[in-house]
Amino acid sequence: MYKIDLENISFGYEEENLIIPVIKDVHLSIKEGEFVSIIGPSGCGKSTLLSLLAGLNFPSYGKILLDNKEVTGTGNERGVVFQHYSLFPWMSARKNIIFGLQQLDKNRNQKDIEKIADEYLDLVGLKEVSHKYPSQLSGGMQQRVAIARAFAMDSDILLMDEPFSAVDAKNRMALQELLLDLWNNGKKKKTVVFVTHDVDEAVLLSDRIIVMSANSKSIKEEINVDFSRPRNRSILSKNNTYTELRHMLVQLLFDDLINGTESEVWEAS
Repeated sequence: MYKIDLENISFGYEEENLIIPVIKDVHLSIKEGEFVSIIGPSGCGKSTLLSLLAGLNFPSYGKILLDNKEVTGTGNERGVVFQHYSLFPWMSARKNIIFGLQQLDKNRNQKDIEKIADEYLDLVGLKEVSHKYPSQLSGGMQQRVAIARAFAMDSDILLMDEPFSAVDAKNRMALQELLLDLWNNGKKKKTVVFVTHDVDEAVLLSDRIIVMSANSKSIKEEINVDFSRPRNRSILSKNNTYTELRHMLVQLLFDDLINGTESEVWEAS
């Protein structure tokens, strides 16, 4: 049994009794503890697919199963980290995490909640600034708070929508390493679905890469990433297999761009 099953998923937006498709006929199964990245050009439906997994939208056709149960909305078994930091600006970094934990279990002991918040702030290197508000933190720090909150809530599944795209290159690399460290060293390895535009990021992080097409609005290719863990980006970049894999992924994306996109609609039922 897979942790996540997408069975013939299609989704579109209704407009004048027609449905404009965003994704079509997506079949995808993800094992427990697997790190899967989804890449593809703009307009291929990456973020839409993640919103369906989060239960924020619902498929026009097909169904999504988590642990063999159909998704009917949002749930505590899924943590979400968005591209923008999604922190409450009127709460300190520490209180942002505490609030998330309180919503997860309203009967939980407050001291236990505070201990967990402090533990994860320490893990992401923000213990000394835990009292500061989001506006007082850099973009990289804000995203570290969001990641700490997601891991502190201990959801089985972590959905991440281009979480590092709004930070500079140095902070992006630091956040990638932080994510891998938390994922590798947790009590139980989370199942991660990670949307990104960055080919190198996908190769560094993933067990498997799903390439989506803006032309077909579906999965174009599934590629296993067989490099051993832990991974060192400097060593990887000198590996011929890495270079070949990177070239293949870039070519898949480029081919999709030059082939243009289909124009298709469905009749609304």
